[in-house]
Amino acid sequence: MIRVIVADDQVAARDGLRLLLTGEPDIEVIGAAVDGTELLALARLRRPDVVLTDIRMPGMDGIGAIKRLRELEPEPAVVAVTTFDLDEYLFGALQAGAVGFVLKDSAPELFVDAVRLAHRGQGLIDPQVTRRLVTRFARTSPRPAPPELASLTPRETEVLRGLARGSTNAQLAEELGIAAGTAKVHVERILAKLGVATRVQAVIQAHKFGLVTWDD
Repeated sequence: MIRVIVADDQVAARDGLRLLLTGEPDIEVIGAAVDGTELLALARLRRPDVVLTDIRMPGMDGIGAIKRLRELEPEPAVVAVTTFDLDEYLFGALQAGAVGFVLKDSAPELFVDAVRLAHRGQGLIDPQVTRRLVTRFARTSPRPAPPELASLTPRETEVLRGLARGSTNAQLAEELGIAAGTAKVHVERILAKLGVATRVQAVIQAHKFGLVTWDD
């Protein structure tokens, strides 16, 4: 069971997330906070596996809370949630230690996928902002292409192109005509071969070294 705490200063958003996640058989919402201070107190007390937190909150905001959550042992995986896809929020949250980033107007299943992937140590970045994120990191972090890229099979390369489009495991399965479990295995093998922890890191490498392009 994945133990989750949600944090948002807006009652409707907070209750909506709690209701959405509670409906999943493998997720348990163990607390809800109205700001970063309450989130930290709850996290210290309940020790969640995953935290879903808004970025803009009164007092201690989400980015401040993410930095403090990293001090906990065990450290929860954090997914940042916001109405705005401004770079300062996106990069601020990821630099603070978030493993995922989801916009509030995204499809409900994206939040569920983000929680499950975060729990497995695999970040999910909202497809609405993935392109800008990858472009910026690919431009600012040049390094020699790793030989691991050449070790990907043709099928794994297809899956990686799907990840570059922001596809979830279920969408990859539908696009490639394979089972969702098989798509999951392909993603895990890609991450292992590239030596990265998250899907977005794999996509960044693929774009940086020309394995995939936005035309793909």
